[in-house]
Amino acid sequence: MITLALAGVLASEPERPGVVGAGFVFESAPFASCHASTIAETEGGLVAAWFGGTAEGEPDVAIWVARRRGGAWSAPVRVADGRGPDGTRHPCWNPVLFQPKDGPLLLFYKVGPRPSRWWGLLRTSPDGGATWSEASRLPEGILGPVKNKPVALPDGTLLCPSSTEHDGWRVHFERTRDLGRTWEKTGPLNDGTTIGAIQPTVFLTKDGLLVLCRTRQQRVGEVRSADGGRTWGGMTLTGLPNSNAGLDGVTLADGRHLLVYNHATRGRTPLNVAVSPDGRSWKAALILESEPGEYSYPAVIQAADGTVHLTYTWKRRRIRHVALDPARLVLRDLE
Repeated sequence: MITLALAGVLASEPERPGVVGAGFVFESAPFASCHASTIAETEGGLVAAWFGGTAEGEPDVAIWVARRRGGAWSAPVRVADGRGPDGTRHPCWNPVLFQPKDGPLLLFYKVGPRPSRWWGLLRTSPDGGATWSEASRLPEGILGPVKNKPVALPDGTLLCPSSTEHDGWRVHFERTRDLGRTWEKTGPLNDGTTIGAIQPTVFLTKDGLLVLCRTRQQRVGEVRSADGGRTWGGMTLTGLPNSNAGLDGVTLADGRHLLVYNHATRGRTPLNVAVSPDGRSWKAALILESEPGEYSYPAVIQAADGTVHLTYTWKRRRIRHVALDPARLVLRDLE
């Protein structure tokens, strides 16, 4: 049995089968508000990042990072802000961490006055998040992964799930074969009107790629590719509810698919975990949060030892970290 101590809290929870650890990434921080966390595993341990500042969209909002070593998280460290060469400062948005099989830890993030006018940047770390390169701006029209982690294809290409908001909510993909030096981009996968969708997350199924998206239509959007993301089918709506809130998922080592999302059509509570054997039918697995408040924007990975780690926004004041043993999740029909 896996039991983890997270942020000083030993949290083996028999009343919530599958939860083997839970705690906050930090108890106090030099910012009032935080959101949009991301998590990755490096050789040295876990790394989390998020944006934090006075409030979302304010110029002082920066990217913060914490590393987990020896069962405890380090204090948050500011690693990027939105200050330009002329001194003008814009808010930072939606960091995305990714650790390639070979190469440095990647940190994608956005800078700009608002999501409809932001641009993408990339920093790298050769030492698991201890030190970072200078920021490099991505090419015009390339944002990088907009909220959720890339997927490494068999040939080493990173398939980055992305989206835009300046022309309606439209999903697209960006591909890089050289860890962000050169890029290719698909056209939009939806019209932004019939289904307005952003912030896709990618699953690897037996039939190809499954993508689930946040939408404005109160249900999770879905689109599939049978050729590694070269071409895509039409976007449709699933039976899973969506309250215009971010979600994330991961294909597990046992072939199942795990999704973290708000099972609601309004608000950002509750926050739930669902599991699917095939990417088509889903079972309820866990309620992470159900009290009043905002619990949102999850990020999820499966570590090398099989533990599933997820982070999410906790009332815009902290970042919550939960560890799961997926073999111990108890599945039931969705309500």
